[in-house]
Amino acid sequence: MNVKNFIVGGIIGGIVNFLLGWLLYGKLFKDLFPQTGTENMTYIFLGCMSFGFLMSTVVSLASIDKCLSGIKAGVLIGLFIGLYTNFFMNVSNPAVDVNLMLIDIAITITIAILVGATIAVVNGKMK
Repeated sequence: MNVKNFIVGGIIGGIVNFLLGWLLYGKLFKDLFPQTGTENMTYIFLGCMSFGFLMSTVVSLASIDKCLSGIKAGVLIGLFIGLYTNFFMNVSNPAVDVNLMLIDIAITITIAILVGATIAVVNGKMK
């Protein structure tokens, strides 16, 4: 794994994740995912950076440097992370809103696609 690609891809991927989260959760779907006023932006940013580095690890280890391959990796990773987080978030809910769960999974996949594609393109440019 190229360490430089991993670090640069992780940082850029985290920033892209943060901006897409703001756009999708904070603006486009704000009625479905309302803010409580207690959000800690530092933790949100660190979570986005963690996701960026997770994606960068996968993309770097697989030597993905093409946009389409990054999209494919993003679909799979986004699907499984979306399922994982939504199943655990709803563990103690007596009534699960399946439609909201599916929307959140679709948003997670969308973000992962764009983050994966971005990191792949960055890796391709850094060759």
